[in-house]
Amino acid sequence: MDLSVPSRRRAVPAGPLPATRGLLKPRLALLGLALLTLPVLAPAEEPTTEPAAGPDLAAIERTVAAQHDVSLRRLRDWIALPSIAAEDLNSREGARYMARLARDAGFQQVEILDTDGKPGVFAILDAGAEKTVGLYFMYDVKQFDPAEWSSPPLESRLVERPGLGKVLMGRGAVNQKGPQAAFLGALHAIRESGQQLPVNLVLVAEGEEEIGSPHIGQLVHRPEVEEALRDTVGVFMPYAAQDSDGNVTISLGAKGVIELELVASGEKWGRGPEKDVHSSLKAMVDSPAWRLVKALGTLVSDDGNTITIDGYPKAPPLGTEHRVMIAAATSVRSEEKVKEQLGVPHWIDDLSWQKANERLVSQPTVNIEGLVAGYTGPGGKTVLPGRAVAKMDFRLVPGMKKDDAVAALKAHLEKRGYGDIEVNVSGGYDSTQTDAGAPLIQAQRAVLERRGITPLMWPRNAGSYPGFVFTDAPLSLAAGHFGLGHGGGAHAPDEYYLIESENPAVQGYDGAVMSFVEYLYELGK
Repeated sequence: MDLSVPSRRRAVPAGPLPATRGLLKPRLALLGLALLTLPVLAPAEEPTTEPAAGPDLAAIERTVAAQHDVSLRRLRDWIALPSIAAEDLNSREGARYMARLARDAGFQQVEILDTDGKPGVFAILDAGAEKTVGLYFMYDVKQFDPAEWSSPPLESRLVERPGLGKVLMGRGAVNQKGPQAAFLGALHAIRESGQQLPVNLVLVAEGEEEIGSPHIGQLVHRPEVEEALRDTVGVFMPYAAQDSDGNVTISLGAKGVIELELVASGEKWGRGPEKDVHSSLKAMVDSPAWRLVKALGTLVSDDGNTITIDGYPKAPPLGTEHRVMIAAATSVRSEEKVKEQLGVPHWIDDLSWQKANERLVSQPTVNIEGLVAGYTGPGGKTVLPGRAVAKMDFRLVPGMKKDDAVAALKAHLEKRGYGDIEVNVSGGYDSTQTDAGAPLIQAQRAVLERRGITPLMWPRNAGSYPGFVFTDAPLSLAAGHFGLGHGGGAHAPDEYYLIESENPAVQGYDGAVMSFVEYLYELGK
């Protein structure tokens, strides 16, 4: 495959450049220094108008194929080192490994930055290009229970998956180490094939995405990081954007999220036991567990689907443009296949496929992730728990603010007589939105359409990532996700990333790597 994508940049020697702690600044000064060292040439008799040669994408593709095993080993080694912020596991080690991956891929300036939580990584790759692109990575993964997996979650075994092909199974395989490793593979392939990287890169990687990114602002808003990001065309996160049929969705944003615990205890309540006691005492002792259940019931309607928190921020109505996007996308996607994949026979209120997706995009949620109280092991244990915990997440749409939602929740509990219930916020952030006309998004469309793929435009992901830190002031940048390839099972057992595809319309690992190569060259135009 040779797409012959032209590259509008200055020619510089291939390979890493010396570190520039000024971070692409001051470009004019660097250019002036370069001009002083150039030999003086006599003017040419005939000015040339021949355009600069484009990249040899066929050569890069051959290199991608040749490096397949090495690139896959890079991913497997990364998966073998799980960084789990919620368990305080391997965060420092994960940051060091992320820094090493960045250096190996050609980033000249790589720093581990400490925060009040887990460390982050900030890196620069100065290719001497005219344009600069921001990257957002996460090196942390979700917790896992090996007993729930059909394949050991840290061994990255290759498994045949019917209807898809050969997949790599492991925690972090698709969320997000697989796509991120494929992107790094693209940088290796461009360099090893002797081609010029068409853009400069600014990387921010965090280790707390899976707990709500509580300290992402401490990374991005450091003066040197802000300065580096300010002149970028936008920030994107590598992603496996294809569904099992090969359809590709370009999402223009993501919901915000709040992660928190509600805790009812005899100690804080002043009633019920301060520790677990025998269940026979329920006849005369109040139950913190029932108190929590009753408090939870005031947050939503009887069916659990409508938020009833007093004074809670309101979601704005769905606009016509977004409604049209949803209608177009749902006309292509298979409702039955999605229901089968999710194991869901009905949508809320038996809504139609289109109306259910409109609700998915436009509505905030209050969700119980888990309830913990007393004994949960095999068999029974007759206790009256002294403490009960509800682990919850709240999704937010544009127009709603995290701090306003938390304040409303606390005021609601106080008003309803549950002021003793603790509200422990562990992380969260506002939603993010990017205009469809942003160059970052238009470059995605160009790459896909050149491949014969008509992308499905989507208003925002129902899930969340901390893109707000880039799209909100003071940076006010475009942000998004991009990448071909397919995966599934994020946050669940048997998470996977497609390596060798049975379906020509769905890219395997090498195809995902090439999609990043093409995207970078499109962004460099």
